[in-house]
Amino acid sequence: MDLWLKEGQIADAAMTYKIRETLHTEKTQYQDLAILDTYEFGRMLVLDGIVQTTIRDEFVYHEMITHVPLFTHPNPKKVLVVGGGDGGVIREVLKHPSVEKAVLCEIDRRVIELSKEYLPEISCGLLDERAEVFIGDGIQYVIEHKNEFDFIVVDSTDPFGAAEGLFNKSFYESLYECLKEDGIFVAQTETPFYLPQVVKKVYNDISNAFPITRLYMAAIPTYPGVYWSFTMGSKKFDPLTADTNKIPEMNTKYYHRDLHKACFVLPKYVKDLIES
Repeated sequence: MDLWLKEGQIADAAMTYKIRETLHTEKTQYQDLAILDTYEFGRMLVLDGIVQTTIRDEFVYHEMITHVPLFTHPNPKKVLVVGGGDGGVIREVLKHPSVEKAVLCEIDRRVIELSKEYLPEISCGLLDERAEVFIGDGIQYVIEHKNEFDFIVVDSTDPFGAAEGLFNKSFYESLYECLKEDGIFVAQTETPFYLPQVVKKVYNDISNAFPITRLYMAAIPTYPGVYWSFTMGSKKFDPLTADTNKIPEMNTKYYHRDLHKACFVLPKYVKDLIES
């Protein structure tokens, strides 16, 4: 008998994955959590029936949400990651030698524990001595830590349920206060094909909170629509004027210096969406 995961995040479309083995399932305090081994994408983390990350394509998401903004900032030392309990963003952040401390603020302890057990390739950065883990509400953490971080990543689940508060104007204003005077933040901001109004609203809200706002794209096979958006809010530095000649060769699979500015060149339908 064949077993398949059907992800129905989008109301009138679905993505399906053939499962080799169910490695773990449980209902945590906050969500339904599963670790599945699939034929096409290997081990994957699934929260409330929605694929969060997989061994095969995780590098695209984690590299692009991290290195584009980090190479925009000239000297990021202290970093906050809100969400991202799988540890992939922390792993990429700590590839930057200027980073002295990276705080992971994750509300669900079990995501961290099970990622360490079943997804060690992704979670390995959590073992670095520069990484600090805080279990708690990311919104409250941001409010309580003003003028403290050079760079913040909002590595959230989709804007439904527990993560809904991470996609509103008041939270972006709190992020502004949490950053130092030249700080940068970035968030994953969904699919412009299936959820255009979410992308548009988030872009507008970030634009109202930050003087520099830029949206960029990457192709992630397991995310609905494949073509995924990230939105950056910056107090001072513009990724389009960054000196890419200073970007070193890194141990990456997707990101490289020529892609740094190219990823901001948007298809017309996305450009029209955020400019309308």
